[in-house]
Amino acid sequence: MKNTLRIGAGSAWWGDRIEPAVLNAERGDLDYLCFETMAEATVSAAQVRARRDPSFPGYDTNLDDRMRGVLPACLGRGTRIVTNQGWINPDGAARRIVHWLREFGATGVRVAAVNGSLITDRVLDLADTILETGGPTSSLAPTLVSAEAYLGAEPIVEALRNGAQIVVTGRVADPSLFLAPMMHEFGWDALDHAHLGPGSGIGHLMECGAQVTGGYFCDPGFKDVPEPWNLAFPIAEVAPDGSAVLTKVAGTGGAVNLMTVKEQMLYEVHDPASYITPDVVVDFTTASLEQVGPDRVRVSGIGGKPRTPTLKVSMGCMEGFIGEDMFFYAGPGALRRARLAKRILEERFRIVNLDADELRIDFLGLDAIHGAMSPSDQPEPYEIAVRVAARTRTREEANKVGREVDGMAVSGVGHTGKRVPHHDRVREIIGVWSALVPRERIRPSINYFES
Repeated sequence: MKNTLRIGAGSAWWGDRIEPAVLNAERGDLDYLCFETMAEATVSAAQVRARRDPSFPGYDTNLDDRMRGVLPACLGRGTRIVTNQGWINPDGAARRIVHWLREFGATGVRVAAVNGSLITDRVLDLADTILETGGPTSSLAPTLVSAEAYLGAEPIVEALRNGAQIVVTGRVADPSLFLAPMMHEFGWDALDHAHLGPGSGIGHLMECGAQVTGGYFCDPGFKDVPEPWNLAFPIAEVAPDGSAVLTKVAGTGGAVNLMTVKEQMLYEVHDPASYITPDVVVDFTTASLEQVGPDRVRVSGIGGKPRTPTLKVSMGCMEGFIGEDMFFYAGPGALRRARLAKRILEERFRIVNLDADELRIDFLGLDAIHGAMSPSDQPEPYEIAVRVAARTRTREEANKVGREVDGMAVSGVGHTGKRVPHHDRVREIIGVWSALVPRERIRPSINYFES
Protein backbone atom coordinates (compact mmCIF):
# COMPACT_ATOMS: atom_id res chain seq x y z
CA MET A 1 0.00 0.00 0.00
CA LYS A 2 1.29 3.46 -0.91
CA ASN A 3 2.10 5.87 1.90
CA THR A 4 1.02 8.83 -0.22
CA LEU A 5 -1.06 8.91 -3.40
CA ARG A 6 -0.67 11.87 -5.76
CA ILE A 7 -3.87 12.60 -7.69
CA GLY A 8 -4.14 15.53 -10.09
CA ALA A 9 -7.13 17.21 -11.70
CA GLY A 10 -7.25 17.34 -15.49
CA SER A 11 -10.47 19.28 -16.05
CA ALA A 12 -13.51 20.58 -14.20
CA TRP A 13 -15.96 20.59 -17.10
CA TRP A 14 -16.22 19.95 -20.83
CA GLY A 15 -14.92 23.37 -21.89
CA ASP A 16 -12.08 23.61 -19.40
CA ARG A 17 -8.55 24.58 -20.40
CA ILE A 18 -6.22 21.82 -21.57
CA GLU A 19 -2.83 23.39 -20.77
CA PRO A 20 -3.09 22.94 -16.96
CA ALA A 21 -3.84 19.24 -17.48
CA VAL A 22 -0.72 18.91 -19.61
CA LEU A 23 1.24 20.73 -16.90
CA ASN A 24 -0.01 18.31 -14.25
CA ALA A 25 0.86 15.34 -16.48
CA GLU A 26 4.35 16.63 -17.20
CA ARG A 27 5.36 18.19 -13.87
CA GLY A 28 2.91 16.94 -11.26
CA ASP A 29 4.66 13.61 -10.55
CA LEU A 30 1.20 12.02 -10.48
CA ASP A 31 -0.02 8.53 -9.79
CA TYR A 32 -3.43 9.42 -11.25
CA LEU A 33 -4.84 12.17 -13.47
CA CYS A 34 -8.63 12.56 -13.30
CA PHE A 35 -10.83 14.39 -15.80
CA GLU A 36 -14.33 15.62 -14.92
CA THR A 37 -16.07 16.83 -18.11
CA MET A 38 -19.81 16.89 -17.42
CA ALA A 39 -22.45 19.34 -16.37
CA GLU A 40 -26.02 18.33 -15.48
CA ALA A 41 -27.27 18.61 -19.07
CA THR A 42 -24.19 17.22 -20.85
CA VAL A 43 -25.60 13.77 -21.52
CA SER A 44 -28.96 15.09 -22.72
CA ALA A 45 -27.24 17.64 -24.96
CA ALA A 46 -25.12 14.83 -26.39
CA GLN A 47 -28.25 12.78 -27.10
CA VAL A 48 -29.87 15.74 -28.86
CA ARG A 49 -26.77 16.26 -30.98
CA ALA A 50 -26.59 12.56 -31.81
CA ARG A 51 -30.16 12.71 -33.14
CA ARG A 52 -29.31 15.66 -35.38
CA ASP A 53 -25.84 14.53 -36.43
CA PRO A 54 -25.30 10.80 -37.10
CA SER A 55 -21.54 11.42 -37.32
CA PHE A 56 -21.31 12.63 -33.71
CA PRO A 57 -19.41 9.91 -31.80
CA GLY A 58 -21.12 10.64 -28.48
CA TYR A 59 -18.06 11.28 -26.32
CA ASP A 60 -16.28 14.44 -25.18
CA THR A 61 -15.60 16.60 -28.23
CA ASN A 62 -12.28 17.62 -26.66
CA LEU A 63 -11.14 14.05 -26.04
CA ASP A 64 -8.61 14.10 -28.89
CA ASP A 65 -6.97 17.31 -27.72
CA ARG A 66 -6.86 16.16 -24.11
CA MET A 67 -5.39 12.76 -24.89
CA ARG A 68 -2.86 14.19 -27.33
CA GLY A 69 -1.80 16.61 -24.63
CA VAL A 70 -1.40 14.29 -21.64
CA LEU A 71 -0.74 10.78 -22.93
CA PRO A 72 2.98 11.19 -23.69
CA ALA A 73 3.79 12.30 -20.14
CA CYS A 74 1.34 9.89 -18.49
CA LEU A 75 2.79 6.96 -20.40
CA GLY A 76 6.32 7.99 -19.51
CA ARG A 77 5.53 8.46 -15.83
CA GLY A 78 3.13 5.53 -15.50
CA THR A 79 0.31 7.87 -14.49
CA ARG A 80 -3.10 6.21 -14.72
CA ILE A 81 -6.07 8.16 -16.07
CA VAL A 82 -9.67 8.17 -14.84
CA THR A 83 -12.11 10.20 -16.93
CA ASN A 84 -15.84 10.56 -17.57
CA GLN A 85 -15.26 11.71 -21.14
CA GLY A 86 -17.31 8.76 -22.40
CA TRP A 87 -20.59 10.71 -22.12
CA ILE A 88 -23.14 8.56 -24.02
CA ASN A 89 -20.54 6.31 -25.66
CA PRO A 90 -17.82 5.11 -23.25
CA ASP A 91 -16.90 2.24 -25.57
CA GLY A 92 -16.36 4.68 -28.45
CA ALA A 93 -14.24 6.90 -26.24
CA ALA A 94 -12.15 3.92 -25.13
CA ARG A 95 -11.55 2.89 -28.75
CA ARG A 96 -10.51 6.44 -29.59
CA ILE A 97 -8.06 6.48 -26.67
CA VAL A 98 -6.63 3.21 -27.95
CA HIS A 99 -6.11 4.95 -31.29
CA TRP A 100 -4.02 7.64 -29.63
CA LEU A 101 -2.07 5.12 -27.61
CA ARG A 102 -1.09 3.40 -30.81
CA GLU A 103 -0.20 6.74 -32.40
CA PHE A 104 2.26 7.26 -29.55
CA GLY A 105 3.65 3.76 -29.96
CA ALA A 106 2.18 2.41 -26.73
CA THR A 107 1.11 -1.22 -27.13
CA GLY A 108 -0.43 -3.52 -24.56
CA VAL A 109 -2.06 -0.67 -22.61
CA ARG A 110 -5.45 -1.67 -21.20
CA VAL A 111 -8.36 0.78 -21.45
CA ALA A 112 -11.63 0.11 -19.62
CA ALA A 113 -15.04 1.53 -20.53
CA VAL A 114 -17.62 1.70 -17.73
CA ASN A 115 -21.21 1.50 -18.98
CA GLY A 116 -24.58 1.25 -17.27
CA SER A 117 -25.41 4.81 -16.29
CA LEU A 118 -27.81 5.36 -19.21
CA ILE A 119 -31.27 4.11 -18.22
CA THR A 120 -33.47 6.14 -20.56
CA ASP A 121 -35.42 3.10 -21.70
CA ARG A 122 -36.47 2.07 -18.19
CA VAL A 123 -36.26 5.11 -15.94
CA LEU A 124 -40.04 5.56 -15.84
CA ASP A 125 -40.35 2.01 -14.50
CA LEU A 126 -37.62 2.50 -11.91
CA ALA A 127 -38.48 5.98 -10.60
CA ASP A 128 -41.91 7.23 -9.61
CA THR A 129 -41.47 10.78 -8.35
CA ILE A 130 -39.82 13.94 -9.67
CA LEU A 131 -37.81 15.30 -6.76
CA GLU A 132 -38.18 18.97 -7.71
CA THR A 133 -41.98 18.95 -8.05
CA GLY A 134 -43.30 15.83 -6.36
CA GLY A 135 -45.11 14.98 -9.58
CA PRO A 136 -45.02 11.62 -11.36
CA THR A 137 -42.09 10.84 -13.63
CA SER A 138 -44.61 9.53 -16.16
CA SER A 139 -45.50 13.15 -16.94
CA LEU A 140 -42.06 13.53 -18.53
CA ALA A 141 -42.57 10.70 -21.01
CA PRO A 142 -43.50 12.88 -24.04
CA THR A 143 -40.38 15.05 -23.72
CA LEU A 144 -37.81 12.68 -22.21
CA VAL A 145 -34.49 12.74 -24.06
CA SER A 146 -32.12 10.98 -21.70
CA ALA A 147 -31.88 9.61 -18.20
CA GLU A 148 -28.70 8.62 -16.45
CA ALA A 149 -28.00 7.35 -12.97
CA TYR A 150 -25.02 8.71 -11.09
CA LEU A 151 -22.68 5.75 -10.69
CA GLY A 152 -20.13 5.64 -7.91
CA ALA A 153 -16.52 4.57 -7.68
CA GLU A 154 -17.00 0.78 -7.49
CA PRO A 155 -16.89 -0.08 -11.22
CA ILE A 156 -13.84 2.16 -11.69
CA VAL A 157 -12.11 0.33 -8.83
CA GLU A 158 -12.95 -3.00 -10.46
CA ALA A 159 -11.43 -1.81 -13.74
CA LEU A 160 -8.27 -0.63 -12.00
CA ARG A 161 -7.96 -3.94 -10.17
CA ASN A 162 -8.24 -5.70 -13.52
CA GLY A 163 -5.23 -3.84 -14.84
CA ALA A 164 -6.76 -0.88 -16.68
CA GLN A 165 -4.27 1.93 -17.15
CA ILE A 166 -7.04 4.24 -18.37
CA VAL A 167 -10.70 4.12 -17.28
CA VAL A 168 -13.34 6.05 -19.21
CA THR A 169 -16.93 6.29 -17.98
CA GLY A 170 -20.29 7.84 -18.70
CA ARG A 171 -22.17 9.56 -15.89
CA VAL A 172 -20.27 9.10 -12.64
CA ALA A 173 -20.54 11.40 -9.64
CA ASP A 174 -17.72 13.94 -9.73
CA PRO A 175 -16.03 13.00 -6.41
CA SER A 176 -16.16 9.30 -7.33
CA LEU A 177 -13.64 9.83 -10.12
CA PHE A 178 -11.07 10.83 -7.51
CA LEU A 179 -12.25 8.44 -4.80
CA ALA A 180 -11.77 5.33 -6.98
CA PRO A 181 -7.95 5.56 -7.08
CA MET A 182 -7.88 5.93 -3.28
CA MET A 183 -10.12 2.89 -2.81
CA HIS A 184 -7.95 0.85 -5.17
CA GLU A 185 -4.55 1.89 -3.84
CA PHE A 186 -5.44 1.90 -0.12
CA GLY A 187 -7.72 -1.14 -0.20
CA TRP A 188 -10.77 0.65 1.17
CA ASP A 189 -13.98 -1.38 1.11
CA ALA A 190 -17.05 0.03 -0.64
CA LEU A 191 -18.96 0.07 2.66
CA ASP A 192 -16.15 1.62 4.71
CA HIS A 193 -17.78 5.01 5.20
CA ALA A 194 -15.13 6.05 7.72
CA HIS A 195 -12.57 6.17 4.89
CA LEU A 196 -14.88 6.86 1.93
CA GLY A 197 -16.20 10.00 3.64
CA PRO A 198 -12.81 11.74 3.76
CA GLY A 199 -11.90 10.37 0.33
CA SER A 200 -15.08 11.70 -1.27
CA GLY A 201 -14.56 15.00 0.51
CA ILE A 202 -11.13 15.32 -1.07
CA GLY A 203 -12.70 14.34 -4.40
CA HIS A 204 -15.19 17.17 -4.02
CA LEU A 205 -12.36 19.62 -3.38
CA MET A 206 -10.62 18.41 -6.55
CA GLU A 207 -13.54 18.05 -8.93
CA CYS A 208 -13.81 21.73 -9.87
CA GLY A 209 -10.18 22.00 -10.86
CA ALA A 210 -8.81 25.52 -10.65
CA GLN A 211 -11.57 26.69 -8.31
CA VAL A 212 -9.43 25.43 -5.42
CA THR A 213 -6.24 26.97 -6.84
CA GLY A 214 -7.65 30.48 -7.21
CA GLY A 215 -9.95 30.21 -10.22
CA TYR A 216 -13.44 31.68 -9.81
CA PHE A 217 -12.08 33.09 -6.57
CA CYS A 218 -10.16 36.27 -7.23
CA ASP A 219 -11.90 39.60 -6.71
CA PRO A 220 -9.43 42.43 -7.35
CA GLY A 221 -8.68 44.42 -4.22
CA PHE A 222 -10.50 41.98 -1.96
CA LYS A 223 -9.26 38.49 -2.83
CA ASP A 224 -6.18 38.83 -4.98
CA VAL A 225 -4.22 35.91 -6.37
CA PRO A 226 -0.93 36.11 -8.27
CA GLU A 227 -0.86 35.52 -12.02
CA PRO A 228 -4.49 34.45 -12.46
CA TRP A 229 -3.77 33.90 -16.17
CA ASN A 230 -1.39 31.10 -15.21
CA LEU A 231 -3.62 28.96 -12.96
CA ALA A 232 -2.68 25.34 -12.39
CA PHE A 233 -5.08 22.52 -11.60
CA PRO A 234 -4.83 21.09 -8.07
CA ILE A 235 -2.91 18.07 -6.84
CA ALA A 236 -3.96 16.06 -3.77
CA GLU A 237 -1.33 14.21 -1.76
CA VAL A 238 -3.60 11.67 -0.09
CA ALA A 239 -2.68 9.59 2.97
CA PRO A 240 -4.17 6.14 3.73
CA ASP A 241 -6.46 7.64 6.41
CA GLY A 242 -8.11 9.92 3.82
CA SER A 243 -6.43 13.13 4.91
CA ALA A 244 -4.64 15.06 2.19
CA VAL A 245 -2.50 18.04 1.37
CA LEU A 246 -3.84 20.13 -1.50
CA THR A 247 -1.20 21.83 -3.61
CA LYS A 248 -0.24 22.69 -7.20
CA VAL A 249 2.76 22.64 -9.50
CA ALA A 250 5.43 25.06 -8.25
CA GLY A 251 5.91 28.28 -10.19
CA THR A 252 2.34 28.56 -11.40
CA GLY A 253 -0.12 31.34 -10.69
CA GLY A 254 -3.13 31.29 -8.42
CA ALA A 255 -3.10 30.17 -4.80
CA VAL A 256 -3.96 27.26 -2.55
CA ASN A 257 -4.87 28.71 0.82
CA LEU A 258 -7.49 28.43 3.53
CA MET A 259 -9.84 30.77 1.68
CA THR A 260 -9.74 28.96 -1.67
CA VAL A 261 -10.21 25.60 0.01
CA LYS A 262 -13.10 26.77 2.19
CA GLU A 263 -14.93 28.26 -0.78
CA GLN A 264 -14.64 25.05 -2.78
CA MET A 265 -15.51 22.88 0.21
CA LEU A 266 -18.91 24.58 0.46
CA TYR A 267 -19.46 24.93 -3.30
CA GLU A 268 -22.71 23.22 -4.40
CA VAL A 269 -23.08 21.62 -0.97
CA HIS A 270 -26.63 22.10 0.32
CA ASP A 271 -26.02 20.45 3.70
CA PRO A 272 -22.38 20.36 4.84
CA ALA A 273 -23.28 17.66 7.37
CA SER A 274 -24.86 15.40 4.75
CA TYR A 275 -23.34 15.80 1.30
CA ILE A 276 -24.82 12.81 -0.54
CA THR A 277 -22.75 10.94 -3.10
CA PRO A 278 -23.34 7.46 -4.56
CA ASP A 279 -20.53 6.07 -2.42
CA VAL A 280 -21.04 7.71 0.95
CA VAL A 281 -22.67 10.63 2.76
CA VAL A 282 -19.92 13.15 3.49
CA ASP A 283 -19.83 15.26 6.65
CA PHE A 284 -17.74 18.42 6.22
CA THR A 285 -18.66 19.87 9.61
CA THR A 286 -15.81 17.99 11.32
CA ALA A 287 -13.15 19.03 8.77
CA SER A 288 -9.90 20.63 9.87
CA LEU A 289 -7.87 22.85 7.55
CA GLU A 290 -4.26 23.85 8.14
CA GLN A 291 -1.90 25.93 6.01
CA VAL A 292 1.28 23.83 6.16
CA GLY A 293 3.34 25.74 3.61
CA PRO A 294 3.10 28.05 0.60
CA ASP A 295 0.26 26.74 -1.59
CA ARG A 296 -0.12 23.72 0.69
CA VAL A 297 -3.28 23.14 2.75
CA ARG A 298 -3.75 20.01 4.81
CA VAL A 299 -7.35 18.75 5.00
CA SER A 300 -8.26 16.22 7.67
CA GLY A 301 -11.16 15.14 9.84
CA ILE A 302 -13.83 14.94 7.13
CA GLY A 303 -16.50 12.50 8.26
CA GLY A 304 -18.57 9.87 6.51
CA LYS A 305 -21.95 8.21 6.98
CA PRO A 306 -23.33 5.04 5.33
CA ARG A 307 -24.39 5.41 1.72
CA THR A 308 -28.03 5.74 0.78
CA PRO A 309 -30.11 2.84 -0.64
CA THR A 310 -30.91 4.89 -3.75
CA LEU A 311 -29.02 6.55 -6.58
CA LYS A 312 -29.84 9.90 -8.10
CA VAL A 313 -31.02 9.97 -11.70
CA SER A 314 -30.79 13.03 -13.91
CA MET A 315 -33.50 13.23 -16.57
CA GLY A 316 -33.15 15.59 -19.52
CA CYS A 317 -36.32 16.71 -21.30
CA MET A 318 -36.97 18.86 -24.33
CA GLU A 319 -38.66 22.06 -23.16
CA GLY A 320 -38.80 24.20 -26.25
CA PHE A 321 -36.38 26.69 -27.80
CA ILE A 322 -34.64 29.97 -27.09
CA GLY A 323 -34.15 32.55 -29.80
CA GLU A 324 -31.49 35.11 -28.89
CA ASP A 325 -29.53 37.95 -30.49
CA MET A 326 -28.14 41.37 -29.63
CA PHE A 327 -27.19 44.74 -31.09
CA PHE A 328 -25.31 47.78 -29.82
CA TYR A 329 -25.26 51.55 -29.32
CA ALA A 330 -22.37 53.80 -28.33
CA GLY A 331 -21.74 57.45 -27.62
CA PRO A 332 -23.94 60.17 -26.12
CA GLY A 333 -27.59 59.11 -26.08
CA ALA A 334 -26.87 55.38 -26.28
CA LEU A 335 -29.41 54.53 -23.58
CA ARG A 336 -32.06 56.77 -25.14
CA ARG A 337 -31.69 54.96 -28.47
CA ALA A 338 -31.70 51.56 -26.78
CA ARG A 339 -34.98 52.31 -25.04
CA LEU A 340 -36.61 53.30 -28.33
CA ALA A 341 -35.23 50.13 -29.93
CA LYS A 342 -36.84 48.07 -27.18
CA ARG A 343 -40.22 49.71 -27.81
CA ILE A 344 -39.87 49.09 -31.56
CA LEU A 345 -39.14 45.40 -31.04
CA GLU A 346 -41.99 44.92 -28.58
CA GLU A 347 -44.41 46.36 -31.12
CA ARG A 348 -42.97 44.36 -34.02
CA PHE A 349 -43.17 41.11 -32.07
CA ARG A 350 -46.87 41.85 -31.65
CA ILE A 351 -47.18 42.48 -35.38
CA VAL A 352 -45.63 39.09 -36.24
CA ASN A 353 -47.62 37.36 -33.48
CA LEU A 354 -44.61 36.04 -31.60
CA ASP A 355 -45.88 33.17 -29.45
CA ALA A 356 -43.41 33.16 -26.57
CA ASP A 357 -43.70 31.80 -23.06
CA GLU A 358 -41.22 34.48 -22.01
CA LEU A 359 -39.67 37.50 -23.75
CA ARG A 360 -36.78 39.54 -22.37
CA ILE A 361 -35.17 42.64 -23.80
CA ASP A 362 -32.29 43.59 -21.52
CA PHE A 363 -29.65 46.29 -21.58
CA LEU A 364 -26.30 44.66 -20.89
CA GLY A 365 -24.30 46.79 -18.49
CA LEU A 366 -27.41 48.38 -17.03
CA ASP A 367 -30.12 45.93 -15.96
CA ALA A 368 -29.54 42.52 -17.57
CA ILE A 369 -28.53 40.78 -14.34
CA HIS A 370 -30.59 42.42 -11.58
CA GLY A 371 -33.54 43.56 -13.69
CA ALA A 372 -35.99 45.74 -11.76
CA MET A 373 -33.66 45.68 -8.75
CA SER A 374 -30.99 47.60 -10.67
CA PRO A 375 -30.23 51.08 -9.26
CA SER A 376 -32.36 53.78 -10.84
CA ASP A 377 -29.71 56.48 -10.44
CA GLN A 378 -26.96 54.86 -12.51
CA PRO A 379 -24.78 57.17 -14.60
CA GLU A 380 -25.56 57.38 -18.29
CA PRO A 381 -23.68 54.54 -20.04
CA TYR A 382 -21.40 55.49 -22.93
CA GLU A 383 -22.11 52.20 -24.71
CA ILE A 384 -24.79 49.59 -24.32
CA ALA A 385 -25.77 46.20 -25.76
CA VAL A 386 -29.40 45.25 -26.26
CA ARG A 387 -29.98 41.53 -25.73
CA VAL A 388 -33.22 40.04 -27.00
CA ALA A 389 -34.30 36.54 -25.97
CA ALA A 390 -37.56 34.61 -26.21
CA ARG A 391 -38.47 31.17 -24.92
CA THR A 392 -40.86 29.42 -27.30
CA ARG A 393 -42.38 26.01 -27.91
CA THR A 394 -41.25 25.75 -31.53
CA ARG A 395 -38.14 26.56 -33.52
CA GLU A 396 -40.22 28.58 -35.99
CA GLU A 397 -41.32 31.00 -33.29
CA ALA A 398 -37.79 31.27 -31.90
CA ASN A 399 -36.51 32.20 -35.37
CA LYS A 400 -38.65 35.36 -35.24
CA VAL A 401 -36.22 36.90 -32.74
CA GLY A 402 -33.31 36.87 -35.18
CA ARG A 403 -35.43 38.08 -38.07
CA GLU A 404 -36.72 41.11 -36.21
CA VAL A 405 -33.29 41.94 -34.79
CA ASP A 406 -31.85 41.76 -38.31
CA GLY A 407 -34.46 44.31 -39.35
CA MET A 408 -33.07 46.79 -36.86
CA ALA A 409 -30.01 47.23 -39.09
CA VAL A 410 -31.89 49.39 -41.61
CA SER A 411 -35.40 49.67 -40.17
CA GLY A 412 -34.47 50.66 -36.65
CA VAL A 413 -32.88 53.44 -34.65
CA GLY A 414 -29.98 55.53 -35.91
CA HIS A 415 -26.47 54.28 -35.10
CA THR A 416 -27.59 50.67 -34.53
CA GLY A 417 -24.54 48.37 -34.47
CA LYS A 418 -25.47 44.89 -35.66
CA ARG A 419 -23.52 41.64 -35.68
CA VAL A 420 -23.36 39.62 -38.87
CA PRO A 421 -25.69 36.69 -38.11
CA HIS A 422 -23.22 33.91 -38.75
CA HIS A 423 -23.93 32.24 -35.43
CA ASP A 424 -26.72 29.94 -34.31
CA ARG A 425 -29.36 32.18 -32.78
CA VAL A 426 -31.77 29.40 -31.84
CA ARG A 427 -31.00 26.64 -29.37
CA GLU A 428 -33.03 23.84 -27.89
CA ILE A 429 -33.84 24.00 -24.19
CA ILE A 430 -33.05 20.94 -22.12
CA GLY A 431 -34.79 20.88 -18.78
CA VAL A 432 -33.14 18.74 -16.10
CA TRP A 433 -35.21 16.87 -13.52
CA SER A 434 -34.17 14.46 -10.79
CA ALA A 435 -35.44 11.21 -9.31
CA LEU A 436 -34.20 8.37 -7.12
CA VAL A 437 -33.88 4.73 -8.14
CA PRO A 438 -33.09 1.65 -6.05
CA ARG A 439 -29.34 1.12 -6.01
CA GLU A 440 -29.63 -2.59 -6.75
CA ARG A 441 -31.51 -1.96 -10.00
CA ILE A 442 -28.50 -0.23 -11.59
CA ARG A 443 -25.89 -2.72 -12.82
CA PRO A 444 -22.72 -1.22 -14.32
CA SER A 445 -20.74 -3.22 -16.87
CA ILE A 446 -17.13 -2.91 -18.02
CA ASN A 447 -15.65 -3.52 -21.44
CA TYR A 448 -11.91 -3.75 -21.96
CA PHE A 449 -9.80 -2.67 -24.93
CA GLU A 450 -6.07 -2.89 -25.54
CA SER A 451 -3.67 -0.88 -27.65
